[in-house]
Amino acid sequence: MADKVYNVLFLCTGNSARSVLAEAILNREGMGRFKAWSAGSHPKGEVHPYTLALLENLNFDTSFARSKSWDEFAIPGAPAMDFVFTVCDQAAAEACPVWPGQPMTAHWGVPDPAAVEGNEAEKRLAFSDTFRMLKNRISVFTSLPIASLDSLALQRQLDDIGRKVESLQTHS
Repeated sequence: MADKVYNVLFLCTGNSARSVLAEAILNREGMGRFKAWSAGSHPKGEVHPYTLALLENLNFDTSFARSKSWDEFAIPGAPAMDFVFTVCDQAAAEACPVWPGQPMTAHWGVPDPAAVEGNEAEKRLAFSDTFRMLKNRISVFTSLPIASLDSLALQRQLDDIGRKVESLQTHS
């Protein structure tokens, strides 16, 4: 089990900001132990330009980034997911997608930076804040001893990551 690569899908509604950021972060932070993808229930069809700019400024390769439907991951031959995380913000009354099937799931909601109104600096700050929140959660996730936890303990840990936002938000 130590050599297993875990498949992770980050879901949001539009797949233009939060889920794309999470995909990029996990693929870098997971150091080969995780393969991440992102998708949306109602994809916007393009990645938000501030998402791409932020990732590029942080030296991420953005060639992977595209806004796509979760239907791509529900067809025969698609990778089997071990984990599915929703990152939409239920507190803002957003409709979060639900993934059927057997993967471990959790809700890691963060505010939508694309919905922030204000000047360019305020909008870019919202994307940076979202990146930081997701990076903190993903860092905790990648440090879990996944192979040694039973499914109930692992589910509890995944749910805690989503609930304990404030305790996870350290300045990095």
